[in-house]
Formats: sequence, structure tokens, C-alpha cells
Amino acid sequence: MRLDIYRRAESDGKFSYLAVPEARNIPEEATNTDWEIEARAFEVEDDASHLPDFDINNLNGQIAEKGYAMTSVMH
Repeated sequence: MRLDIYRRAESDGKFSYLAVPEARNIPEEATNTDWEIEARAFEVEDDASHLPDFDINNLNGQIAEKGYAMTSVMH
């Protein structure tokens, strides 16, 4: 599957990441923050459970539930 990856700055120089299936818009509930594109058409295995480079866990579960996946609040 291909994902568009967005990022936003957090405190202490850290970033949060948002993964959205390629060519879909950022969901409305996530558009109230300043997301910047990190990568377009980022290729991942269809059965990938996490994206360690972006601290995203339960990738497929989050996408199935919400239509996108985000960095864990515990990052």
C-alpha cells in the first residue's frame, strides 16, 4: 500500500506523524493543525503493523477505524 506521510512539530524538537492512504485528503478532524508533507506515495507492505520511522503503531487497525494513522501519544 502507498501512504502520504505528514508531520507537525511538537515540543522539544520532536514530530508527530500522520499516515493517510495515497491521494486521500487529510481527514477533517485532523485538519485543524499545521501538517506538512513528509513523504508522498510512501510504499509499505499491505500487512504492515507499524511504521517505526514515524512511531506509528497499529497501522492497519488505525486506518481501518479512522481512515488514517497517527504517531502514538506515548512517543
